[in-house]
Amino acid sequence: MKIPKADNELVQDKIDLVLKVNYSSSLFAIVFGLACIFFLDIQGVIPYTFFAYALLNLANTFAYLKHHNLTLTYNTTSLLSMTGAIIVTLFSGGIQSPFIFILAIVVFAAYVTTMAYGQIYLILNLVVVALLFLYDLGDFRISENTVPEESQSWFALLSVIFAIYLLGGVFGKNLLRAHNKLYRSRNEIQHRIAEKETLLKEVHHRVKNNLQTVSSLLSLQSRALADDRISTIIKSSQNRVVSMAMVHEMLYKREDYLSKIELEPYVKELCEYLVRSIKGNMNNVKLNLEIDDYKLSIDTVIPLGLIINETITNALKYGIKDDSPGEVSVSLQKLKDHRYLMHIGDNGVGYPEEISPKTSKSLGLKLIHNLARQLRGSIVRENDKKGTHYRMVFEEVVEEFNAIE
Repeated sequence: MKIPKADNELVQDKIDLVLKVNYSSSLFAIVFGLACIFFLDIQGVIPYTFFAYALLNLANTFAYLKHHNLTLTYNTTSLLSMTGAIIVTLFSGGIQSPFIFILAIVVFAAYVTTMAYGQIYLILNLVVVALLFLYDLGDFRISENTVPEESQSWFALLSVIFAIYLLGGVFGKNLLRAHNKLYRSRNEIQHRIAEKETLLKEVHHRVKNNLQTVSSLLSLQSRALADDRISTIIKSSQNRVVSMAMVHEMLYKREDYLSKIELEPYVKELCEYLVRSIKGNMNNVKLNLEIDDYKLSIDTVIPLGLIINETITNALKYGIKDDSPGEVSVSLQKLKDHRYLMHIGDNGVGYPEEISPKTSKSLGLKLIHNLARQLRGSIVRENDKKGTHYRMVFEEVVEEFNAIE
């Protein structure tokens, strides 16, 4: 599997940080140890601890160049730093030693690596500090302050310089570099997202225009035909194309949710278009819509719009005769597990119960049932109501819209 470039850079930054900390702290430990012996007159455990830490840490760093296990190298360095800091602290004044702040550097370094390591080393070092405090209060002693009184101020200065150098010169500089990289990466990602959103909107706009062109061609073709039956078939196909074009038009106009459609305005616009298309601008058809503020995927709305198109078209053509007053209703409510319940119907004359998709040659009926299956649902006719009414249960689809079979 190919690792993204940004991830490779983050991993490399962590490797560079750990190696730089190891080399810098080892070098400073050697200098600190030599300063203790030759300038501060500190003999015994403290300088030898610095030398031992430097050698072991360098060995740990060189070992990484062979095994390339960054986690092992980091934890070994952290444990060496904790052990060395505890020993130096015990022999330089205990809880009052200025070198105790190196334990805080260990915790900071852990948080730079990961949150989990930071929490682990925070707890460990809090326990160590508590034990050092209790040790300082007790009478039992395994060590004495080996820093001469006249050298204690210089030892404190070197300890503070060591801590500041690690925090600012090593961690701070690398964190700032990492922050700048992340800031640039974030800006690049936001720019790419904006470009993709613009491109996606343009795609929806072009698809909508293409579908409208197809609709216009069908309209021209239907007008040129003398056969009313064929003209009606072409007009029905035109309405189906328009129902899909409306989806892409709504996606193009949206500022957010480029993959989601607000169902209520879409159904309202579709129904009003069908009423005008079939009954004309002056009509006696009333629309009753009960749809909450649902946002559904484009792969759900397109087949759902086609189902609404077929049922409303049949209602306006065959249920509500001529200029008779009529009523068309569509309601939708959400069930559990991303499923929805839709009622759609009219108060027209209806059609015989024995007519079904299997017995009828009507393309509209077949489309309604096939599209319901495509939405992983089912649709049934409610025969106990006046007119034609359907009850459909379906679920939101988040995959590609497949061809109708």
